[in-house]
Amino acid sequence: MSQILLDIPDDSLLSLKLSDQAAAAEIRLAAAMKLYELGRLSSGAAARLAGIPRVAFLGKLADYGIDTFRQSASDLERETRLA
Repeated sequence: MSQILLDIPDDSLLSLKLSDQAAAAEIRLAAAMKLYELGRLSSGAAARLAGIPRVAFLGKLADYGIDTFRQSASDLERETRLA
C-alpha cells in the first residue's frame, strides 16, 4: 500500500472539529466520493480508498449528493424495453 502525506492547515482541522484520524478518514472518503463521481474510480475502488465496505460506500453517496447509479434516461429507457 502506498502512503500520501498532506499538509493540512491547523485552522482547517479546527474548523472540522475532528481528531487528526477522524479528519484523515473524512478526507479519504471525500476524495473517494469525488473520484467516483468523476468516473475515475469504480465504486469498489473508491470504497477501498475510503477504507469502508462497498455497500457502506454506496449508502453514503446520497450524503454527498452523488447519484448511486450513473445511467442516463435513455439508458434506463432502453433497459426497461429489454426487461
